[in-house]
Amino acid sequence: MTELDNQTADFAHYLTVEQGLAENSVASYRQELHNFALYLTPQHVTDFKQVDRLQIMAYLSQQTAAGKSRNSVIHAVSALRKFYRYLIQTHQLAENPMANVAAPKHAQHLPAVLTVAEVDRLLATPDTSTKYGIRDRAILEVMYATGLRVSELVHLKLADLHLEMGLIQTLGKGDKERIIPIGDVAADWINQYLQQSRPVLLKQRTSPYLFLNAHGGGLSRQAIWQKIKHYVALADIQKDVTPHTLRHSFATHILENGADLRVVQELLGHADITTTQIYTHISKKRLRNVYDQYHPRA
Repeated sequence: MTELDNQTADFAHYLTVEQGLAENSVASYRQELHNFALYLTPQHVTDFKQVDRLQIMAYLSQQTAAGKSRNSVIHAVSALRKFYRYLIQTHQLAENPMANVAAPKHAQHLPAVLTVAEVDRLLATPDTSTKYGIRDRAILEVMYATGLRVSELVHLKLADLHLEMGLIQTLGKGDKERIIPIGDVAADWINQYLQQSRPVLLKQRTSPYLFLNAHGGGLSRQAIWQKIKHYVALADIQKDVTPHTLRHSFATHILENGADLRVVQELLGHADITTTQIYTHISKKRLRNVYDQYHPRA
């Protein structure tokens, strides 16, 4: 391993042990440092501590010139800031080369949101005469009823269900626990799945996870992504739908029906309410679209 590799591994260990970051977040930081190392190596730079501000600026310019999106460059800046702050805090470096490096501003991007009618079509798509169809219907109902991230969904355990109280609990980003209400319809589909499908999928094994694959193990994020793409196509929904789209739709629909922004923040598990405010922009945009479509003098 090179010194750059060693420094990356030490940083990843720090993020995992000291900061308690999730595996996906640590992998993301690792990848950013790996990309930076690939840029530095042909320049015979063998130590991240040798880097100055001008080299970092040149790297970011190269990323932009290579066609990387604005958000990708912003993420690179964020990762390098965290890394060099770590070097300062652990007394490996005296001056921070990222001190005066500004990230480009975020482009305003409103995520795709399904209409209530589209959600209804999507939820009705799985064939609930089969064990997999019942499971998939329960998955879709839970995602729309709770706004869970897909990573939270696949880690949902039987012990996290409190259906008699209409609640589930989950561990979100930074291992922050939150309690989320779940509606009667989604709870009913979970119960159908628990009674009719899960015992068959389990095949006399044991698993703490709620949603299981054909081998009785937990589902992966990729499997959820593929299932949603499959059902979106069957429902003939002409939008770019991902697992996060159901989370966006959940937040937008409850805001449109009068929920307080702070309540939505709590339900989604956002640390900062500015993250939640994107949904007010979506609601306003949808209001404008409805107005333009139906007002005779729009």
